[in-house]
Amino acid sequence: MALSREQLAQRVAQELQDGFYVNLGIGIPTLVANYIPQGIEVMLQSENGLLGMGEFPTEDTIDADLINAGKQTVTAVDGASFFSSAESFAMIRGGHVDLTVLGAFEVDEQGSIASWMIPGKLIKGMGGAMDLVAGADNIIVTMMHADKKGNSKLLPKCELPLTGFGCIKRVLTDLAFLEIKDGAFHLLERAPGVSVEEIVSKTAGKLVVPEHVPEMRF
Repeated sequence: MALSREQLAQRVAQELQDGFYVNLGIGIPTLVANYIPQGIEVMLQSENGLLGMGEFPTEDTIDADLINAGKQTVTAVDGASFFSSAESFAMIRGGHVDLTVLGAFEVDEQGSIASWMIPGKLIKGMGGAMDLVAGADNIIVTMMHADKKGNSKLLPKCELPLTGFGCIKRVLTDLAFLEIKDGAFHLLERAPGVSVEEIVSKTAGKLVVPEHVPEMRF
């Protein structure tokens, strides 16, 4: 079975390490805040000026003035700090974010990402994605493996306008966890119950498949 949005967030959360400063993009990445493993402390950063985001609020804890970059209400953990968006982007551009998690429309075998626009469609704006991909070395993209028509979103070359060139090293889709290196997607893990054959059939870019591909664990 393909992974749900929540399972995607759970798998990304396994990549968190104690002491990390982490930026979560709009969409599926924001859900990672709900699955931080016990025993580790991370500080979630939002480019609108918050370091120390917590889980999404309940009705009892909601504060309409406390929002993330996607205009969603959030909570703040002990030790959180608030600052201007200019200072937040300085943190990003200065390379002080240990892990960035982004959504995407397309990723290609060179590690390029298209995530900010689809020509002819109304969008919210590019947000901080271009700064994030330029300022971060450790980026995980979370996305669907194929679109609603079954067309692969893992391509030989991105067809949509680029957010960044050659900057993505790891991609987690609803079917697989992959590493991008040497001009190809390398299959690391597959979603529980998903066959290697299905992943191969839905990957348009060059795909390197090892002899044994373990299933993800949750």
